[in-house]
Amino acid sequence: MSLISTQNLTLVLDGQTVLENVNIAIEKGEIVTIVGPNGSGKSSLLRALIGALKPASGSVTRADGLRIGYVPQKLQIDATLPLTVQGFLNLPHRHPRAVVNDALHKAGVGDLAKRQMADLSGGQFQRVLLARALLNAPDILILDEATQGLDQPGAAAFYRQIEEVRREMGCAVLMVSHDLHVVMAASDRVLCLNGHVCCEGTPEIVADAPEYRALFGTGTQGALALYRHEHTHSHDHTHDHSNCDGAH
Repeated sequence: MSLISTQNLTLVLDGQTVLENVNIAIEKGEIVTIVGPNGSGKSSLLRALIGALKPASGSVTRADGLRIGYVPQKLQIDATLPLTVQGFLNLPHRHPRAVVNDALHKAGVGDLAKRQMADLSGGQFQRVLLARALLNAPDILILDEATQGLDQPGAAAFYRQIEEVRREMGCAVLMVSHDLHVVMAASDRVLCLNGHVCCEGTPEIVADAPEYRALFGTGTQGALALYRHEHTHSHDHTHDHSNCDGAH
């Protein structure tokens, strides 16, 4: 059984249909990236997957006991609030110090426990949010444009950290991003969303698909070739095939 899947999922916000008849499935251990233009329903899909948004029709199925770690697009914290990283990670429930330290280490910021949240750089702040998502040892890590506001080297470093987390913990990763060439290089599978799933497959297949090129142009193809690396692992799932016929 998939970790999480949708069956003909349709979402309506303020009377507007933002997603229609979406069928996706996320398997154990894979990294899946959702790309699409602004307003294409990417964040709404994530909110439906975590249960924060109710489908207008269709359904979301989660594996029994599924543990989800969620990294939001952004989080506002009052800069005048005296709050250490360790204190932040212990809200609203206290965790054993070893668990907090382990999560920070997995997120690549093991030395920040005593730092003030207000003193963190953008990249450090996002890694602390990642650590928070790792506290419950998730089966799937869901990230909503978690590198927004980071420069390209910072974003690339963050995605390398995500790959390391996946290798170490064995969790699946589902992420939304605008960092097309970097994020596609780090993905096993890409879903191109524009109110529906208009294209799906490996990064190479999607980058060459007419639907993707119509949305993003051809400039990402060369960048993809530049950044793409060979994965040394394999996944036994049935979603490697292209779904780029545009017949929706």
